[in-house]
Amino acid sequence: MRDRRLLFAILLGVIPLSQFPIDVYTPAIPEMVREFDTSTTLVQNTVSAYVLGMSLGLLPIGVIADAKGRKPTLLICLALLFAASIAIAFTTDIGVLLALRFVQGVGGCACMVIVYAIAADLFRGARLTSVSGWLGASWGLAPVVAPAIGGVIAQFVSWRGIFVLVAVLAALAALVVWRLLPETLTPEAASPIRPRAIARVLVSTLRRRVFVGLTLVFAVFASAQLLFGVVAPVLYQDVLGLSPLAYGFIALVVGAANLGGELATGTFATRLSSRTHGGVALALFTAGALVLALSGFLVGPDIVLITVGGILVMLGCGALCPLAYGLALGLFDRNLGLVGGLTSAVCYLFVAVTLGAAAVLPEADQTPIGLVYLGCAVVGGVLMALWLPRRRKEALSPASTAGPGSAST
Repeated sequence: MRDRRLLFAILLGVIPLSQFPIDVYTPAIPEMVREFDTSTTLVQNTVSAYVLGMSLGLLPIGVIADAKGRKPTLLICLALLFAASIAIAFTTDIGVLLALRFVQGVGGCACMVIVYAIAADLFRGARLTSVSGWLGASWGLAPVVAPAIGGVIAQFVSWRGIFVLVAVLAALAALVVWRLLPETLTPEAASPIRPRAIARVLVSTLRRRVFVGLTLVFAVFASAQLLFGVVAPVLYQDVLGLSPLAYGFIALVVGAANLGGELATGTFATRLSSRTHGGVALALFTAGALVLALSGFLVGPDIVLITVGGILVMLGCGALCPLAYGLALGLFDRNLGLVGGLTSAVCYLFVAVTLGAAAVLPEADQTPIGLVYLGCAVVGGVLMALWLPRRRKEALSPASTAGPGSAST
C-alpha cells in the first residue's frame, strides 16, 4: 500500500508537466509580440504548435509505452521536453520558436498519456474514474499556478526565464521517475509494435460508439478550458490594461475554479451517477458562457464579469474533462497506452484547431468567447445525453464488450 501511495504521488507530480508549458508563458505573450516584432496571432499560435505536437505524439508514444514499458518511454520524453525548453529560451526567430514548441509538445504529451496508462494498469471501474479526477486535479494545478508564476517571471526577468523553469522542472521529474517509479506494465500485458494489430485495435476502438462519444465530450470541454488561457491575456492586458503580474493573479483565481471542478470529480465519482455529476457541471459551464456572452454585449469589457464568467466555465470544464476521460479509458483492459493516446490525440487535435481559430476571434470584448462557449455547451450537452451512464452502478466495463484487448491477441 505504501509503494502504491508513493507511485500515485509521483503521478500527481508528473502529470502537470503536460499542461504547464501551455499556461506558464501566456502572461508574456504581449512581451513576446514586441520582442519578436510580429503579430499577436503568430505568437498565440505558439500555443497551437505545442498542442499540435501533443496531439500527433500521443498515439505513437502510447503505442511505444505499451510495447517498451511506461518508465523508459516517459524518461525519453522528459529528456525531449528538457532539450526543447532550453532551446526555446535562447531562440531569436519566431519560426524556430514555433518548431521548437511543436517538439516540446511531443515531449510533454507523455506526461499525460503515460500517467493515465499507469493509473489504468492499477485501477478499474469507478475507482479509475475517481483516480482520473485526482490526476485531473493535479493536471489542473498548471492553469492555476502557471500563469501567476509566469506573470512574476515576465514582470521581473523575461519570457525566456519561463522556459528555463520548464526545463528545470522536466529535469527534476526525470530524476524522480528514474530513481523511484516502478514499471507497471506486466510482460503479459505488453503489446509488441505490429502495425496490423495496432490497426485492428484502432478500428475496434473507434467502432465503440460510447468511446467515441466520451472522447468527444472530453475534446469539447478541454478545448473550452484551454481557450480561455489564450484569449484572456489579451482581454485583461491589452483591453483592460492590466500588467502581466496582475493578470497572473487573476488567472490564479480562475484556475483555482478549474482545480475545484477536478477535485469534485475525484471526490464524487464513486458517489454520484455520471449523468448527475455531468449535468451539474454542464449547468455551471453554461451559466459562465451566458455571463461572458451577455455581459460583453450589454456592458462591454469588465474585469469582474469576465472573471466571474471564467470561474463558472472553469468549474464546469474541471469536472467534465476527467469524468469523460476516466469513463472512456475504463472501457478497456489492455492496450491502455494506445487507447489513452487515441483519446488524447483526438482531443488535442480538436484543441489545436480550436486554438488556431481562436487567434482570429475579435478581441475587443468577451462576447465572442462567450458565444463559442455556448456552442460548446450545446454540443457537449447532446453528447452527454447520449453517452453518460444513467446510474452510479451502471458499468462501462471491459469485460462486457469486445475491446482492444481482444483485437490485439
